[in-house]
Amino acid sequence: MGRPHPLPEELGPRFSVRRAASIGVSRGRLRRSDLETPFRGVRDSEATPDLDGLDLFERQAAQRRLRARQYAPRLRRDQFFSHESAVALLGGPLPLIRREGRPVDGMTLPVHVCTIGPGTLVRARGVASHRAHPAAATFDGIDSARISRPETAWAQLGSWDLLDLVALGDYFCRSWRTGHGRPDFGRRPMASIDDLRATITTGRRVGIQRLRQAVDLVREDSWSPRESKLRCHLVLAGLPEPQLNHDVYDDDGRFLACVDLAYPERKVAIEYQSMLHHSRYAADVERIAALRAAGWNVIEVSAELFSRPAELVARVQRALFA
Repeated sequence: MGRPHPLPEELGPRFSVRRAASIGVSRGRLRRSDLETPFRGVRDSEATPDLDGLDLFERQAAQRRLRARQYAPRLRRDQFFSHESAVALLGGPLPLIRREGRPVDGMTLPVHVCTIGPGTLVRARGVASHRAHPAAATFDGIDSARISRPETAWAQLGSWDLLDLVALGDYFCRSWRTGHGRPDFGRRPMASIDDLRATITTGRRVGIQRLRQAVDLVREDSWSPRESKLRCHLVLAGLPEPQLNHDVYDDDGRFLACVDLAYPERKVAIEYQSMLHHSRYAADVERIAALRAAGWNVIEVSAELFSRPAELVARVQRALFA
């Protein structure tokens, strides 16, 4: 058998069998080996991307995005991506799903699809189907797919752990302020805290009490999920709330560092040291040395310390009240 004939460019890399047939692509061509069938009624001609360079969280999220994009040709006009699928497409932080202690292949996780109103729910392998009120907020955006608005996606996830909800809320509500090392100054946040609060007051919500607690903990200047969770560990333990991404200057007005969490009045800084920081290790060492020379007590939080929140809280408490 010879090489398959090229497909019409207008189909793009992923398309529905129905659309292909409508422009004259034969059934035989749709069965050729250069096309994958990720879902019934969908064909995919795009090579699977190499995700080996990503960390576990990023890889699983990227796989969720790929899976949703593969399903996109099947979306009806009364359907949109929701829940974790919407968060993945919006680039938000997702909790890592594990089974038997090992991260799950994101390609095996369900695609979440909401049907608006009384329309027929999706019944397909690999899809978690939901029903949405006709007033549910959606928007057209990424890859021409309909996706829950950020505030709606957040409110759909009341079954999540409290700290994961706060981290996602922080991501959606981040205010892109001016300052040293702050990228994309002036970029609009994806949602506001008021948007989150308003959304959870409409309709019935799974985990409504957790959502209400989470929205009170969401802030506008957190730059990462780990920063969000660090702050929550401290606040929920009864410590004062730290400032986020605080710019530190020396007595001559020279910029020293932007620290993740800070208690400026006590000169206590808390820095999360990611495993990915090795590429800028020398700069981090010099920055922390400059802070300590200026009289700051810098608490460096490793992944190991982060996994022991009681010890983390105790160290910060000692620094604040010594």
